[in-house]
Amino acid sequence: MTTEDTVITRRDGRVGRIEINRPKALNAIDLGMIRVIRAGLDDWAAEPAVHAVVIEGRGGRAFCAGGDIRAIRAHALAGETDDIAAFFREEYALNLAIARYPKPYIALIDGVCMGGGIGLSVHGTVRVATEAALLAMPETAIGFFPDIGATYVLPRLPGELGTYLGLTGARMAGADAVHAGLATHYVPRERLAGLSAALALDGAAALAEYCALPPPFTLAAHRTAIDACFAGASVADILAKLDEEADDWSAQTSATLRTMSPSALVWSLALIRAGAGRTLERCLEAEFEAARRVTMHHEFHEGVRAMLVDKDRAPAWSPARLEDVNPREVEKLVC
Repeated sequence: MTTEDTVITRRDGRVGRIEINRPKALNAIDLGMIRVIRAGLDDWAAEPAVHAVVIEGRGGRAFCAGGDIRAIRAHALAGETDDIAAFFREEYALNLAIARYPKPYIALIDGVCMGGGIGLSVHGTVRVATEAALLAMPETAIGFFPDIGATYVLPRLPGELGTYLGLTGARMAGADAVHAGLATHYVPRERLAGLSAALALDGAAALAEYCALPPPFTLAAHRTAIDACFAGASVADILAKLDEEADDWSAQTSATLRTMSPSALVWSLALIRAGAGRTLERCLEAEFEAARRVTMHHEFHEGVRAMLVDKDRAPAWSPARLEDVNPREVEKLVC
């Protein structure tokens, strides 16, 4: 067994088990944690007695709330670009390793799962979500973009759900995540501990006993509008189509988009659209180059300050208006 303060990796019957153990930070991951997870995966890939890998979060509140973005901002403000590059390089390499893993990789998602937490789950074979799971890619609210391979995953969700989720940062409960394709199985929270234990005895076969049909998709009534509006060629087009819908859902969605960084909306849409024609590996390469640039940008520094550091939730975006975003600057940021 390998134990670190924030990640525990151990053999448990037929599975290799990864427990993210940073509950006070909602299990947010840093570079050291990424390295421990990767080492465990590499060891178990060649171990015949390990039939599957199970990853879950400790503490009852989160699977993984994402990367330690405040630390990334601190590195950026200090000009420590090598540290930033190391984090994203190894995080994205881990995402790719999960996608290519030769054995079932089973994520048990309960509580908050955002950003980097999506990266630790969505590329795996099995993604189990409970009714308490809360999945989202909220990066446009902090002046960033959906990364961890999300520019590959989001365009491949049904219709324009991925564009909607990537731009608005909308949160999905566990059942909705199954309907949308971010999760593969729905298990009531009260049965999750039993499933976790059963996986050690029976491997992935235990899923059949514990899974349940998810409740109906809460976005079902808005699917037509999502596909029509978020198929827009630009953020301005999307907003115009939402305004044409003229109902409560479209008005709320439009209002949400207008609180995000205008620049982040533009470069996020560009990356998501490009990702539709790229492999996962190419998407991660493009995200790495974009992450190196965006983390040095005013929008990222200001967004993280407002949402995670000072928590005043009043970012001063620059430019503040969508029409003032410089397309040439976006082209420099997006490969």
